[in-house]
Amino acid sequence: MAEKQYVIPYSLDAQKRHHHEIQSGSVVAFMVQLEVRVQGTWQTVVRYDCAHGFAHCDRYNRKGEQRKEDLEMSFEDALTFADEDLDERWAGYRDRFLKGVFP
Repeated sequence: MAEKQYVIPYSLDAQKRHHHEIQSGSVVAFMVQLEVRVQGTWQTVVRYDCAHGFAHCDRYNRKGEQRKEDLEMSFEDALTFADEDLDERWAGYRDRFLKGVFP
């Protein structure tokens, strides 16, 4: 099984954390999340993963409340979508989170 993980900084207070596992050419596990530093602590803002056996997105507000959305796509497609979505929309997600609303 091949495993890859890395962190990509977007700014001083925002970064993308990426992890995926490939087995026999297929994605068997993944997690991609946007993290924002608030008062010195990294907090998860948007997380894409397959932790419950299906590809989904969790969005968080400053209170720690969570909204879950079923992506209804394969792990491979969800991983690609997650990477592209965060690369394109991280600043807006960060700003909404810091204002106290769901990204």
